[in-house]
Amino acid sequence: MLEVQGLFSAVPDPRAANARHPLDEVLLVALAATLCGAQTCVDIATFARAKLPLLRRFVRLAHGAPSHDTFSRLFQALDPLAFEAAFRAFMAAFAEALDKAASEDGRADRCVVALDGKSLRGAVRSAGRSTPLHLVTAWTAEQRLVLAQRPARNCSEVTAAREIIALLDLRDTVVTADALHGNRATAAAILERGGDYALIVKGNRGPLHAAAQKLMQKADPDEAACTSQTAHGRHEERRAWVRAVPDWAERYEFAGLRAIARIDGLRRSTQGGTSAGAEPLQTRYVALSRVLNPAEVLRGVRTHWSIENDQYWLLDVAFGRVPVCGVGAAHR
Repeated sequence: MLEVQGLFSAVPDPRAANARHPLDEVLLVALAATLCGAQTCVDIATFARAKLPLLRRFVRLAHGAPSHDTFSRLFQALDPLAFEAAFRAFMAAFAEALDKAASEDGRADRCVVALDGKSLRGAVRSAGRSTPLHLVTAWTAEQRLVLAQRPARNCSEVTAAREIIALLDLRDTVVTADALHGNRATAAAILERGGDYALIVKGNRGPLHAAAQKLMQKADPDEAACTSQTAHGRHEERRAWVRAVPDWAERYEFAGLRAIARIDGLRRSTQGGTSAGAEPLQTRYVALSRVLNPAEVLRGVRTHWSIENDQYWLLDVAFGRVPVCGVGAAHR
């Protein structure tokens, strides 16, 4: 179990020496309340009072639940950089604990880290003629954690993504990204950090994309992995094939390229209980640095897009994030 006592002990306490509630206890309560949906200091204080017996299983709270004024004054004075460092340490420890639990249960697998960029909700409208705040995020779907974020200066997602890659230890990890990042430099950067990649390749890769189309032109349906899902008024079917290409890394100067995957996706509406017209078949090609089986490719693609539903949606809708000056806006 992850040790929570002293989790934020490295954060300097900006309050007077006679403060009634220890800093690490106040921050831990605030973290727990936020994870449970609290959005204001009043919400956090209400949560603390309601869950006081439960919280005391982890921290003393000798003087009872902190008031909303206590939380408000602390957050106004807290050093954000020191808190960020402590929170990053918490995230790393949390992910390690989850990996250990998965290994003990026999569920260990290669972690999927999704790279994706997005402008903050309403940022284009609010920015006017200036460049809106656009962030690139590294997201681990299994742990539901944001590992890092960087602003895409001048909306250059590629540069921001490579800055993030340089920060991360990617051993035992598959990095997924859309076609914008399907290039030689990003592939090499991922390999340099010890990871593998699954990068979408479209026409922007010219000869490589054409070769992938030719390679997969006569894919055998019996060799495909398939998934099918009906939800939210639509039915989706996906099929995937994988073929090894041992000499393509040198031929197309694409570092570490070992295989190509083809993914066919078909979507149709089920509104009203009856199947409506299907959208055109979508075919995507994925550059792989490891020969994965087709089922693993489908899992990786599905995991990648969890960043939309599990991270962006939560920030935009549940937390109501709005564009303000600075990267910290993404965590409001």
